[in-house]
Amino acid sequence: MQRMESLSPTHEEPAVLVLVANLGSTSFKYRLYDMSDERCLARGAVDRIGDTESKCTVSIGEWSDERTMSVPDHGVAVEACLAQLTDPEHGVLKDASEVAAIGFKAVHGGRLSGVFRVDADVLDAMAEMNAAAPAHNPPYIAAMKAMQQRFADLPLVAAFETDFHQTIPAARKEYAIPRDWANEFHIRKWGFHGASHRYIATRSAELLGRDDARVISCHLGGSSSITAIRNRQSVMTTMGMTPQTGLPQNNRVGDFDPFALPLIIERTGMTLDAALAHLASQGGLLGLSGRSGDIRDVEEAAEAGDAGSQLALDVYVEEIRRHLGGMIVALGGADAIVFTAGIGENDDLIRGRVCEGLEELGIVLDPAANQSLKGEATFHAESSRTALWVIPTNEEIIVARQTVSALQQA
Repeated sequence: MQRMESLSPTHEEPAVLVLVANLGSTSFKYRLYDMSDERCLARGAVDRIGDTESKCTVSIGEWSDERTMSVPDHGVAVEACLAQLTDPEHGVLKDASEVAAIGFKAVHGGRLSGVFRVDADVLDAMAEMNAAAPAHNPPYIAAMKAMQQRFADLPLVAAFETDFHQTIPAARKEYAIPRDWANEFHIRKWGFHGASHRYIATRSAELLGRDDARVISCHLGGSSSITAIRNRQSVMTTMGMTPQTGLPQNNRVGDFDPFALPLIIERTGMTLDAALAHLASQGGLLGLSGRSGDIRDVEEAAEAGDAGSQLALDVYVEEIRRHLGGMIVALGGADAIVFTAGIGENDDLIRGRVCEGLEELGIVLDPAANQSLKGEATFHAESSRTALWVIPTNEEIIVARQTVSALQQA
């Protein structure tokens, strides 16, 4: 097993085609990049893997295709997507062998945090963290093994989400637990959404024209986290040992007192596993609103007067603001606050509420700019000392760059 360092783009990369994979337990989403100029050549998805019939979709320029077929596992899903990419009339590949590697936006490697060629040690390290990332690690491990069997000569690269947060100081990533637990079981605040926050660190430095900027990256979506960035490096983040922690999410509880669990188990008769599964699937915006984990539904219900939905929005905003304040202190101020991901990029209500009343901190938004904003743009007032940006994230290009780096160093 060889660790690979993450590199920023030099725009002098060799002309290699990289398939970037984003996996779920029954899904496979991908993008194909030509890394000679970082063009996205194609994107697609396979849903309902393991069912009797699966839907396989692909988009290549103006052409799109949808097929229904039996896809029993992720290895077959890759074969299905390669068949579409090599379509004689519309495909972008003459042969599947033109793909140089598959890069995975892997989640939790525990003792391994970085970019690695997938081998037995990488798979073992991921398996050791199955209990910490039960929704992510097992399907990735199964898919990687299936792909190794079907494509023995195709390099697989795992780019772990925790890698970007290795620069966080110990005082901000260690729990106040017995040291032997931390050391033996790798229990600490690892942080996630690393590819997204790394992209924001890179892109914000370009937009601000400086590498030493103090940037707060707000990745707000179905899964949410905030990261403080200085010198393009992570120095603080909201997620901890698992992706379940930090901000409330669509159906995940976020930060929660573990000593409440015995009471829940006693009163409900649930097992520990059942209680944890309930918190992981019925918490967050869904749990607070009692209606939906989709913030669009929650906002609509709140506007119609639903008290639970209004509470869900209030809690979500207040948790963002609480963590935002801590990061401003950690950075000694902020040169820019960046909103990204589904909610951050598209929800002017949440952006406005997060920034409301922060004028004394030098954060002043322009309401009109916030409401009319589309794509990559600013929405701060001229009097604001802190720039307010929306920057659409691109996690896949980060993984593609890391995959190229791994191939070059192999």
